[in-house]
Amino acid sequence: MRAALISAVFAALAVSTNGAAVEKRQAAAPALTDADILNFALVLEHLEATFYSQALSNFSASDFTSAGYASNIRANIETIAADEAEHVSFLTSALSAAGATPVQACRYNFPYTSVDSFLALSQVLEGVGTSAYLGAAQYIQNPAYLTAAGAILTSEARHTAFIRYVNGFSPAVTFDTPLTPTSVQSIATPFFMSCPDGSAPPFTPFPAANLTSANATIGSTIQVSYANSTSEGNKYCIFLSGLGQAISPYQNGSCQIPSQNVTTGQAYGVISSSNSGFNDSTVLAGPFVLNLDTKNNTASSGAGATRGGSNSTVGSNAAATTGAASRTSGVTAAAGLAMGLVAAAAATLF
Repeated sequence: MRAALISAVFAALAVSTNGAAVEKRQAAAPALTDADILNFALVLEHLEATFYSQALSNFSASDFTSAGYASNIRANIETIAADEAEHVSFLTSALSAAGATPVQACRYNFPYTSVDSFLALSQVLEGVGTSAYLGAAQYIQNPAYLTAAGAILTSEARHTAFIRYVNGFSPAVTFDTPLTPTSVQSIATPFFMSCPDGSAPPFTPFPAANLTSANATIGSTIQVSYANSTSEGNKYCIFLSGLGQAISPYQNGSCQIPSQNVTTGQAYGVISSSNSGFNDSTVLAGPFVLNLDTKNNTASSGAGATRGGSNSTVGSNAAATTGAASRTSGVTAAAGLAMGLVAAAAATLF
């Protein structure tokens, strides 16, 4: 399977770099070629591969069992780590063989402090990874590219399902939520410290949004702040959930999560200057990450009823900040932004 996919992608890339180019097209972000999209996918795969590699170096099998997880959980994390490393190898080989320059790994900041907070952050990152591939699919024109991206997307979705189960949530969601490349980078930016020349994430992130409400649920009112929240003009919270969108007024630093067009699972919100639907050009801040599930407490894999009641939530549902940070040496992310994500995830999960 891997060899066949690489051959197909090699052929497609060779065509696109030898004159019969994959057409550039306007997305919600700058115009992209299919090779650009695969390179951005590689940016995210480097991040995920390093995330798991570092965690496995930091936490032994006994650390997992001491934290209350079944003995097979770390072994399954090793499998996920191997998958992410294989994704890096696959995309790197395909881009290199076609004469495109694959991005290199960066230096990252993953401020988890325990097995629990590592798994909480893993749920957020795997969900974002799934959303990234799903969102990119609409911009891919060459069938070989789409097949390759789809093969990785289904792998990421399986990772997401497993981590959700370990954390005590249903592994199944009705629809995953697609995200634009700029939205994905805005969430990922806090984890980047510096990158080699030419390997920094390619998009300009949105300004940060800070979600300070714990236990956000469908229908609840949440508090969200951002740098220019007091500026004049109408503002709205746009919630991206599954294949739907829901919009509510943003007033005095708060908005309500609507009951319509929002479903359980990992969702995202942005502050927008328009109530006509999500568009990169009208985003004022975000996205912030929401987990709109309740714990099912049926997981036999470690996250049992002792870790939070049936209404606990995960994601960045409290004190979570995402968005742009100042940059030096290519990319610099404020450690506090990343800490907000993981601290919120851990605090609301357990």
